[in-house]
Amino acid sequence: MAAGNWNRNWPPKCSLNLGLDLFSKHKLVGRDIKRVVVRGANWVGDAVMTIPALRELRRVLPDSHITLVARSATCQLFDEADFIDDLLIYDRKSGGVRASLRQASKWRAQRFDLAVLFQNAFDAAFVGFCARVPARIGYSTDGRRMLLTHPLVTPASRQERHEVFYYLNIVAELEKLLSGASEVMQREPLFGLTVSSERRTSARELLFANGATEGRKLVVLCPGSTNSRAKRWPTERFAQLGDKIIGEMQADVVLVGSEDELSVSIEVTGLMKSTPIMLTGRTRLAEAVAVLSMADVLVTNDTGPAHISAALDRPTLVIFGPTNPTTTRPYSALAEVIRRPPDCAPCMLRDCPIDHRCMTAIAPDEVFSKVNALLSRSIGVQV
Repeated sequence: MAAGNWNRNWPPKCSLNLGLDLFSKHKLVGRDIKRVVVRGANWVGDAVMTIPALRELRRVLPDSHITLVARSATCQLFDEADFIDDLLIYDRKSGGVRASLRQASKWRAQRFDLAVLFQNAFDAAFVGFCARVPARIGYSTDGRRMLLTHPLVTPASRQERHEVFYYLNIVAELEKLLSGASEVMQREPLFGLTVSSERRTSARELLFANGATEGRKLVVLCPGSTNSRAKRWPTERFAQLGDKIIGEMQADVVLVGSEDELSVSIEVTGLMKSTPIMLTGRTRLAEAVAVLSMADVLVTNDTGPAHISAALDRPTLVIFGPTNPTTTRPYSALAEVIRRPPDCAPCMLRDCPIDHRCMTAIAPDEVFSKVNALLSRSIGVQV
């Protein structure tokens, strides 16, 4: 923005005099919706679970230009997505209201006709309101009902049905507003996260450069979890599993994760007798997705890569402890959950206040057996 225009255009107007716009339903007509902004989910796993909703939104509004707003940590998931037109990064790490107003200014400049809010936070609705997007649809959570033109009630079945339907329901309600009916919630969710041949070639080269062997099976382990220590299966168990896979399966073992999870992977490596391929913290998310697309099996805690792998149609084994697999398991026929829940699970706590019994009850031999079964199923030959 030119310096001479700064005082005139900044900050964007966000009057507290809410007026008729706030209290009346903005009539939605599909042909008038030329430009759509979608506020995506923040966490990687949640972002993957919005993919079916984004695909349905493209079906409902096939001629609209769809912009997805995402954090820089998740936007690379959508580098090759065919169901959106462009991406707008919004990292609100600091800045408070001024950061929200800066984002609102960007939205307003693009003259969006409709805002679809997958994120539940007050800020998502506040930005849309300050950007003067005429129609704003999302759940009336976090005290933001009055900032939405089409506030939705949180589904009563949310704690009983997979989270993917939580996002799909927003698009279903939008379709009802546009056409009077919707079958979105009756259809099987469609993920279809794809990786181009060029990215797969780069991933293969990365693996070979770090010690992978041509012709060997590739088992990926994700021992970390960025937002919950309670989700982590003990590092010594991952180490025992890695040694068993390398020794008995003659497979390559790769450790993946974000930079924040590097200390966990280093601990696993230090406890192993064999040497795994260390990629934790050494790849961008887009590169990690490509590596996961090459995996014969992923073994992981309940974290983002579990959902990425499932969306890529790769065999996936998720170790669950404090969280609820009914609502947050990877949504795929190729994904399996291993769980030994005590009476206190699911507690949803980020740190276990007792002895982490939900995770210590799961033995490496049990997980190894599951890995063996997944490999056998995918190639049709007993390892």
